[in-house]
This record gives sequence, structure tokens and C-alpha cells, in this order.
Amino acid sequence: MKAKGLIRINSDGCKGCGYCVAFCPRQAIKISDRNNAAGYYPAVFNEEAGCTGCAQCATMCPEVVIEVFRE
Repeated sequence: MKAKGLIRINSDGCKGCGYCVAFCPRQAIKISDRNNAAGYYPAVFNEEAGCTGCAQCATMCPEVVIEVFRE
């Protein structure tokens, strides 16, 4: 199945709260095992998961660091 969406996460602004991970219906986001400049473990996009472009991740992000692109 070809992905219909793509997301971009500003990892420097992400605080790793995990809301995007919890609300993604395709599990296309996970928390990184590497910290960012602020010391948080940011969310990262998993392209192989088949993002649908639903934008639930961006809607739930309290830091507004996720951009969603749809094909």
C-alpha cells in the first residue's frame, strides 16, 4: 500500500510527550532513542507505516511542531 501522507516533525521543538504516537491510527510515529538539543526524546516519523495524512498527530501536538502533507 502506497502512503498517502507524509509528516515533518520539528525535532528541536518536540518535547516527546507522545500524544502524536498515541493518536496515530497507523503507528507511523515513534519516540526517538536520541535526544534533541533541549534534552528531550522527540517523535520521529516511520515512513514505512503507511501514513494516511489524517493529521490527528498535528491536531494533538501541544507544541505545534508537526506538519502533514497529503498526496
